[in-house]
Amino acid sequence: MGELEFTNLLAICAIAFTVPLLLGLRPALRLPAVVLELVAGIVVGPAVLGWVHVDEPVQVMALVGLAFLLFLAGLEVEFDRLRGDLLRLALAGFALSFTIGIGAGLGLQAAGFVTSPVFVAIVLSATSLGVVIPVLKDAGLASSPFGQLVIAAASIADVATILLLSLLFSQEGDGLTAQLLLLAGLVLLALGVAASVMIADHSRRLRETVLRLQDTTAQIRVRGAFLLLLVFVAVAQKLGLEIILGAFIAGALLSVLDPDREMTHPQLRGKLEASGYGIFIPAFFVTSGLQFDLDALTSSGSTIARVPVFLLALLLVRGLPALAYRRYLGNDRQTLVAGLLQATSLPFIVASTAIGLSLDLLTAATAAGLIAAGLLSVLIFPLLSLTLLAAATPDPQCLPEPYEDAAGC
Repeated sequence: MGELEFTNLLAICAIAFTVPLLLGLRPALRLPAVVLELVAGIVVGPAVLGWVHVDEPVQVMALVGLAFLLFLAGLEVEFDRLRGDLLRLALAGFALSFTIGIGAGLGLQAAGFVTSPVFVAIVLSATSLGVVIPVLKDAGLASSPFGQLVIAAASIADVATILLLSLLFSQEGDGLTAQLLLLAGLVLLALGVAASVMIADHSRRLRETVLRLQDTTAQIRVRGAFLLLLVFVAVAQKLGLEIILGAFIAGALLSVLDPDREMTHPQLRGKLEASGYGIFIPAFFVTSGLQFDLDALTSSGSTIARVPVFLLALLLVRGLPALAYRRYLGNDRQTLVAGLLQATSLPFIVASTAIGLSLDLLTAATAAGLIAAGLLSVLIFPLLSLTLLAAATPDPQCLPEPYEDAAGC
């Protein structure tokens, strides 16, 4: 084994540091950092300047970043709120999205853009929960019934698309039945880990030791969370499932085991987000920019024309189902915002198109077009949503619960 070079990783870390700093200097520019990270990767990478390349240290860092991204996405899911009418409404919205997605996939297949309508339906049915939540928090609506409906719908979309992608299009899969059995094994592992943690929690001595070490240099809870992530990623990989599924299950499991975010371990999630968003996740997005096939996207005018088509498909597949929320929200503006936020997707598109390319389900041009459409969705839809919410200045207390009459607001 030759000596490892860290020059490319240094460049990626420099970009990861510079991008949020520049955005911080321009607070009026409400642009998600992930967009600039991807664009910067494209510019300095082989597609444009050729200054930075993907080597072994970069690959490892980016892979951990992808796993951490899905881990934190699983951690965001508040399962205690996914029940009753809210759950049924979110599930109905996703079912409608997937149905529209199949239709969009058939249309794209007829146009010669893709080979698998089901794969495209999965890609288009995702929502970027990591982008949606900050937008709702900025608007002061994250805890309102409206915000909880949007978060529930995004959570269902995250869970369902990751499961469907892993079951139907795993790179090492041996059929749906085999994949279901492997998934069952992963779920059993999660149940075993949960039971072990709950049993261990009854040990007073162990609890006191963990409490003593959690905020020292040992950072025992952070280390435990990282261990949990790697256990499920490694097992998922060994079973032939996608690592994104293992990472997501690890995050969801931690969310279930530590439901009281404010009281039990109030600093744990902040520490995990600092580790993920501060170190690993930016490396994934910058590296995705380095690997972006700009030549394939710009090879012809017809190829470039795919980008607005894919963007429209995103809006139709995830935006239209929000119309089902209208009679429960009682507000056309919030229904429109819900549709725009649901249509915001990028991390899953980046991860899934990489799988699609490896399985020959997509051409390089189609993958580049989907990523470009995802970039535009993250750039346009949250900004438009914030503008609409700011113009409306709604009273969160006046927002109705789902399945209630909104006439009084």
